[in-house]
Amino acid sequence: MNYAALKEEIIAYSKTIGIDKIGFAGADVFESLKQRLKVSEALGYQSGFEEPDIEKRTDPSLLLPKARSIISIALAYPSKLKNPPKSTKEDRRGIFCRASWGSDYHDILRGRLKNLEAFIEEKLPEANVKSMVDTGELSDRAVAERAGIGWSGKNCAIITKEFGSYVYLGEIVTNIPFEPDQPMEDQCGTCSKCVDACPTGALVQGGQLNSQKCIAYLTQTKDFLPEEFRMKLGNRLYGCDTCQTVCPENKGKDFLLHEEMKPDPELAKPKLKPLLKISNREFKEKFGPVSGSWRGKKPIQRNAIIALAHFKDETALPDLYLLMKEDPRPVIRGTAAWAIGKIGGEESKVRLERAMEAEKDEAVIAEIEKGMAFLAKP
Repeated sequence: MNYAALKEEIIAYSKTIGIDKIGFAGADVFESLKQRLKVSEALGYQSGFEEPDIEKRTDPSLLLPKARSIISIALAYPSKLKNPPKSTKEDRRGIFCRASWGSDYHDILRGRLKNLEAFIEEKLPEANVKSMVDTGELSDRAVAERAGIGWSGKNCAIITKEFGSYVYLGEIVTNIPFEPDQPMEDQCGTCSKCVDACPTGALVQGGQLNSQKCIAYLTQTKDFLPEEFRMKLGNRLYGCDTCQTVCPENKGKDFLLHEEMKPDPELAKPKLKPLLKISNREFKEKFGPVSGSWRGKKPIQRNAIIALAHFKDETALPDLYLLMKEDPRPVIRGTAAWAIGKIGGEESKVRLERAMEAEKDEAVIAEIEKGMAFLAKP
């Protein structure tokens, strides 16, 4: 088999099915990544969403026996909303990160990879392939870096010359011995804008992330958000783009190359108050198609409450009073109590005092006390 010719055929075919960049890498163990992951694990920097087995994350042969190479793909996504809805004093809005605009990228990339797999198997029936996107064992970024898709930036994102870091990544592990492409040299240089701009200091140094402090991770948790991060959340409902928006390589980069990635402005920047009352069914119908819905409505509602506190939105108080009194979920009741105190007002004091008398959950009582402490300040 002429593997060089097959590689060129795969590259040509990838362009016809909407793959914006493609690269080829060897399937050797990712040794440097393995060491970084061990350090990250020892320091408690991991999010818990990752594959826990570091060996599986760094050794492709554990995922596909006799793995010889990895095909990495990248699809560019939009970074700007056309005619974005305005947040008003009566109707404040939150925001989903750019990676959650349009249809769920997992589905989009899986479709592209499935087509690529079928093409390879048609050309070479004895080929073995295993594809993955984001939730797979391998690090998409490490594979893309090795395959020459882009370089690994200090913001822990793959940065491409064409599209900046606004790209989704996926890969196919195969037993075909393709000639690997040349990795790109790091081009961040002395720039540290992302490290300096990170709201929580989660980028502890260029290329190392403390996920436990990363807002993108924190927006996806389901428990009470640690108070030190609440006001740094701003109006973010899911994810965080700060380390991307400040990157000079992303200046002027905005590509809508795939119709299914076209963002719905009302989903990307939804009104906050309706989120407090949205049912499970309504949430699934409205937000189900976007990747930011994967953890369900609870984290989004909690973040919406914090965003309303950030805006000191007094028009939200009636809804927050109701949540504090009647919501069955302690995290929502408690976060509402905290937000009520943050927003303030005479009636808020009375409502918090009543809630304190009725509440039985210790964690919620602690949040009510925080709310009352805000009101006690001159």
